[in-house]
Amino acid sequence: MQPPAGEPNTAAQRMVRLQMENRDIADARVLDAMRRVPRHIFVSLGSRESAYEDHPLPIGYGQTISQPYMVAFMTQALQLRGSERVLEIGTGSGYQTAILSELCSEVFSVERIPELSAAAEGTLASLGYNGVHLLTADGSLGWPQNAPYDRILVAAAAPEVPPVLCGQLADNGIMVIPVGDWRRAQEIIVARRTGMRLSMERSIGCRFVPLVGKGGFEA
Repeated sequence: MQPPAGEPNTAAQRMVRLQMENRDIADARVLDAMRRVPRHIFVSLGSRESAYEDHPLPIGYGQTISQPYMVAFMTQALQLRGSERVLEIGTGSGYQTAILSELCSEVFSVERIPELSAAAEGTLASLGYNGVHLLTADGSLGWPQNAPYDRILVAAAAPEVPPVLCGQLADNGIMVIPVGDWRRAQEIIVARRTGMRLSMERSIGCRFVPLVGKGGFEA
């Protein structure tokens, strides 16, 4: 439920306590960001009563705002300390973008759907998120002009970890991405680059919309 103006966001606090602290989210900075960012602002008026519940919500154009726990899990896996430059693939509503902006130096976010990118830009600006750079383009190709990135978060499922995104990851960088057939369950992959070596760790199961583009699934 949307909190009254000027009052503590008790819905967000309850979300963090029940959906994150009671599970495996332990990064204090991530938990604080999840309490601060007003999730209800990033969903449609018709979905605001459900904004802090433990499931994804539609945001139009066949896309969703991810389940709060999944946002926290993927953000925690990035191991952000505050100075990182982060590439986000799939701006969507801008909610994950705002969470990242709370935790790093700069966010470069790519969205293929112009209407979503424009709406996210307006929402983020209205909330004062100034360290965010948005681009409407094929996110499966990343944003090479500003590479390399210390961290990459992909908010759509790819058939495999895209080599083009691996090439934009800085040394000692981390990429978090859902991988698998978008019509079935997928899994989160945490990729770490050390020099020329890329190690990949399989993590939890998930369900994401497909990463559409030259480095993902066909439209």
